[in-house]
Amino acid sequence: MQKERRRRFLQRLPGYSLWYLVLTVGAFLSLFPYLLVLLTSFKPANQLFSGEPWSLPTVFTLQSYSDVLTQYNFPGYIAHTLLYAGFATLGQLVFGTFAAYAFARIEFPGREILFWLYLATMMVPNIVTLIPMFMLMRAFGWINTYYGLIIPSVLGSPYGIFLMRQFFRTIPQDLESSARIEGATTLQIITHLILPLSRPILATLAIITFVQAWNDFLWPLIVTYSDALKVLTVGVSSFQSMHGAQWNLMMAATFIILGPLLLLFFVFQKQIVRSIHLSGFK
Repeated sequence: MQKERRRRFLQRLPGYSLWYLVLTVGAFLSLFPYLLVLLTSFKPANQLFSGEPWSLPTVFTLQSYSDVLTQYNFPGYIAHTLLYAGFATLGQLVFGTFAAYAFARIEFPGREILFWLYLATMMVPNIVTLIPMFMLMRAFGWINTYYGLIIPSVLGSPYGIFLMRQFFRTIPQDLESSARIEGATTLQIITHLILPLSRPILATLAIITFVQAWNDFLWPLIVTYSDALKVLTVGVSSFQSMHGAQWNLMMAATFIILGPLLLLFFVFQKQIVRSIHLSGFK
């Protein structure tokens, strides 16, 4: 038996080696840009063009990070982005949960037609609704305000509601029937029965929403113009236009944006892997 296993392993070894080589090359190509960003952010300005971009700095310095955080409004950009992403995530979880439960469990006329019509809006590119949404925010007087920045991303999304609805439909109806026999209300069923059973999908939706909001650029660029409301992506864009030649500052600012997402990945590795499995999100 041992000889047979060893023979099979030796037969498959070339194939395994080839796959590991392909994966190693792919991982290197994926990580190499981040390595360049990190190395450039640690170099003094006079070393940026004195050698190869991937060469190690002769003197490691954090001066670029200090300049970005102290001389510019990056702490404010970080606070605005956290506020924007946090409210967007909370709103998607709250409103998405209630809307998904209504589409999954509550019987009302036209439920399926309304759901599929709402889901069909996923086929419409965001750029198409950008101008109508801007005109609506202007009519409300919410241009360059937190209301205009946050509210459009709070009230659920077709993708999030679809994801939650499909998961809710997998929960046995008998559990809810038993709870109603015991006298539980719909709100109690959602909070004490549905939500505890839906932690994996809630974590999935929270991760997807937070990452998308953190990286969002177009809507914050359109609806805000003052420095007091800029998020990180818009701040880095304007920072690049003003200081495009200072690559060490640009790379430091870029790595500041990546930092929270890297921390999110290391803290919630299991949930992120599960989110990829459940939703195909990358």
